[in-house]
Amino acid sequence: MEESIELQAKIERIIYKPTLCNNLKIVELNELCSALAPRAMRSFILKMGEQALLSVSKWVGPKRSRTYPYASIYDILCTTYKKVAIIPVIKDEGAGGELDYLQWDTVSLLSLLGVYVVPTYYVDAEKNKKRENKITNQKFDVSYVKKEIEKLLSYQSEPLHWNLEKMNKIYDIAKKALKSYDILSKRLGVELHPKEEVLGRINKLYAEIEKFKELSRKAAQAAQDRETKTMQPKEMLDNNTTKAKITIENLLGGLYHFTCDEVKIEGNKIYLIEAKNSKSRFPSLGDIKDGLVKMALYTNISEFYYNCKNYTPVPILKLTYAKSPKPILIEKLKTEAQINRFQLELVEHKRGG
Repeated sequence: MEESIELQAKIERIIYKPTLCNNLKIVELNELCSALAPRAMRSFILKMGEQALLSVSKWVGPKRSRTYPYASIYDILCTTYKKVAIIPVIKDEGAGGELDYLQWDTVSLLSLLGVYVVPTYYVDAEKNKKRENKITNQKFDVSYVKKEIEKLLSYQSEPLHWNLEKMNKIYDIAKKALKSYDILSKRLGVELHPKEEVLGRINKLYAEIEKFKELSRKAAQAAQDRETKTMQPKEMLDNNTTKAKITIENLLGGLYHFTCDEVKIEGNKIYLIEAKNSKSRFPSLGDIKDGLVKMALYTNISEFYYNCKNYTPVPILKLTYAKSPKPILIEKLKTEAQINRFQLELVEHKRGG
């Protein structure tokens, strides 16, 4: 099993200039239902009254690795409005499908990026015509989402405070979701995952939230604990690169835990490599934007430590491909790397090699 080193970092603020953002459509409040439909746009500007505008990222599921929701987060980073992510706490596709649930790591990253999370649930769906015991085309409780967004308009504290408040009420939202799924199961005649399994996963999420709050209250002690578990460089760095666990602390004292794909130490520099790979073509735009969100974090690190020693972080977006994309995409990526001070590494994968 591959070992990983443990790194500590501090971020004071997020300053990042994206270059690949989609042009976001302005949606009126009375159009919110259509905008939240499963196959509608993933990100948009929501107009609330005459003056208030919100940048909205709509997630079609809570799991980050399935639908590349960070691409829609990337798109709203371009705006100066208050940023919101609407995310289902649970997505049960039926006993014949997947069961996904919101994870604290997701909320942590969004908190660091200054995004307010609106956890929500589904109230409608259709029976999948091709697969037994599976549902599709799930729809949010739009009235609930609308009420939460209206509360957010007058909310003055940082996203972390809002997100913690919402996560503290995660059981209530989960119960709404389970009640709704129970009604859908009976109406559609589709068996869903057992309630015990869903509640078990929500218990795990709640435990992660409590751990975050406890560690954040005892930041110094947590750092000391990590030091005692960190192996010496000679033991860890025999290979050219290794994985790394990164704990990032922000000005509010919150501790956020992430994993970096590859890490390489040379002198007083630590290279933080976020890798996106494609064996057939070029990584998809959604995949690339997912990596760029990590660059938004890594390029804003103000202090960086390994084994109590200060290092300079060097963020790298590494794209491995078999077929080159259009030159304009490469040029935009190079421009974004230059503007935001990260390195772009392009690695061609030789077929049959």
